[in-house]
Amino acid sequence: MKSINDDASTQDLDPQSDHSSDYLAHPNSHPQPHPHPRRPRGFAAAAAAAATTNSPAKGKKEREKEKERTKLRERHRRAITSRMLAGLRQYGNFPLPARADMNDVLAALAREAGWVVDADGTTYRQCPPPSHMGSFAARSVESQLSGGSLRNCSVKETIENQTSVLRIDECLSPASIDSVVIAERDSKSEKYTNASPINTVDCLEADQLMQDIHSGVHENDFTGTPYVPVYVKLPAGIINKFCQLIDPDGIRQELIHIKSLNVDGVVVDCWWGIVEGWSSQKYVWSGYRELFNFVRKFKLKLQVVMAFHECGGNDSSDALISLPQWVLDIGKDNQDIFFTDREGRRNTECLSWGIDKERVLKGRTGIEVYFDMMRSFRTEFDDLFAEGLISAVEVGLGASGELKYPSFSERMGWRYPGIGEFQCYDKYLQHSLRRAAKLRGHSFWARGPDNAGHYNSLPHETGFFSERGDYDNYYGRFFLHWYSQTLIDHADNVLSLATLAFEETKIIVKVPAVYWWYKTPSHAAELTAGYHNPTNQDGYSPVFEVLRKHAVTMKFVCLGFHLSSQEPNESLIDPEGLSWQVLNSAWDRGLMAGGENALLCYDREGYKRLVDMAKPRHDPDHRHFSFFVYQQPSLLQANVCLSELDFFVKCMHGEMTEL
Repeated sequence: MKSINDDASTQDLDPQSDHSSDYLAHPNSHPQPHPHPRRPRGFAAAAAAAATTNSPAKGKKEREKEKERTKLRERHRRAITSRMLAGLRQYGNFPLPARADMNDVLAALAREAGWVVDADGTTYRQCPPPSHMGSFAARSVESQLSGGSLRNCSVKETIENQTSVLRIDECLSPASIDSVVIAERDSKSEKYTNASPINTVDCLEADQLMQDIHSGVHENDFTGTPYVPVYVKLPAGIINKFCQLIDPDGIRQELIHIKSLNVDGVVVDCWWGIVEGWSSQKYVWSGYRELFNFVRKFKLKLQVVMAFHECGGNDSSDALISLPQWVLDIGKDNQDIFFTDREGRRNTECLSWGIDKERVLKGRTGIEVYFDMMRSFRTEFDDLFAEGLISAVEVGLGASGELKYPSFSERMGWRYPGIGEFQCYDKYLQHSLRRAAKLRGHSFWARGPDNAGHYNSLPHETGFFSERGDYDNYYGRFFLHWYSQTLIDHADNVLSLATLAFEETKIIVKVPAVYWWYKTPSHAAELTAGYHNPTNQDGYSPVFEVLRKHAVTMKFVCLGFHLSSQEPNESLIDPEGLSWQVLNSAWDRGLMAGGENALLCYDREGYKRLVDMAKPRHDPDHRHFSFFVYQQPSLLQANVCLSELDFFVKCMHGEMTEL
């Protein structure tokens, strides 16, 4: 069977060839020999000689143009294929791998229709027991798959009695997968209110079709679903810059509310700017010790975040919790320790990954500084590790504690939905880029793109990110590979030491949700964030291979909102498509996955979408989140409906039958 990703181009017969034209005119006849042409003389001979001299160069140029046209056709075809596969994944929950081909699509459709497909491609249908044959009701839907939607479907119904059991028509063979078979819904269904034959459905949307296939599952019933632990994240400002607990009574009241919701535990940020805030290698943990004792009294589990970034500085105001003062003092003399944009502006939110192995921090490298703090924490709270109070440690790997470049900094003027800017212009990362270009044999590639726009540009406004832009030429692919590989190497270096510091404790890495411009070919915002994930490439697989190497858990930022088809989508967002790609890529590599909400408040529908993301209903492997982190400024101060949150927690625990 021909792969969906096979090369679409084929070599045609040369239209200028006499033999080919004869063959096309008389395909069943043998080509006749032609008499030798008369030898030209005089001026005609000179002209023929000049044409012969120029023809090789002209032919080579034409071949190069044809290659480029073939590449463009292939990219366009792959983009269409990607949208089709995304539609099947999004609306039908088909478990298609990240690089699916036509075999995967046919196998998924066949299994959905009740067939058995073995690994070697053998396809057959298991017959139901004879005693139940009469109770099956079948309705075949002959459909045409195109562009990610199923439209203008002709529905033929053969019904004697109505049940919700799925079967396939007897007359269909394994090859006739174009006919998708849908079990008849209950007679009280709102969509099919009588048992009379239904001849046609003018417009049956893909999401409606897939919902009908899975109509046997009650949408709002979460009883018996897997138990997903829920943690509540405590506010960042509960400990001051001198590592003192600010409001013990307020913290006690907060924990009382959390405990009343039957939440499993809490998440606490341990800020580098507080713990090692004033002097190098002098760590103060007193405020965190007092806070952890409160958590212990309430018998809650504890997840701790090693926060190596600043807090509250993603706007024009001063940072609430900055990097350590001694690091900022070093930065006054050597500003290249911070990420830098093309205009030379420094971002002090976190340290540049270019100094991971440079001894510029009072004799220590970047990763040694991170390791020393993690080792100090492990030693200081050894008793809490021993009794199991600390269930996991999250390691911050970039801006906002997420594994990404600080490409969307509001203090630099970025506003949603800008594409952001590349952050690779400090001297250490520039040296790394020059070294990579030299190894590639193209030293002139040792530069950042000069047509990538600015923080608030849109993809089509730039020469680099626009459709058929430079992001997909030889230089663009080289630069983006180096840029993303720097992110991967940073994660690898830090996690190697984190696993050494925390031994058998679960380690968590937070992955961002860069969902805007996801429906464009370049995925511009993801590229500036460090994920080389255009339409024709999977940019998350290399990252997750490193996470699997260190056996860490991936925590994904969940948005919890849905964009309906009636709403404008000017920034071409696709939260569902991004979530599907990230989670399935992680699960396919055997990673444990967790989640954390991005927005501060949700209605009941938002909670339901979070539960559906945490525990996918139709996943054939029954994969689900290993935990979920709910974050709010404070359950006491924020406008939080505790009854709604209680519903959410019970659904995550598999105790609630209706949401």
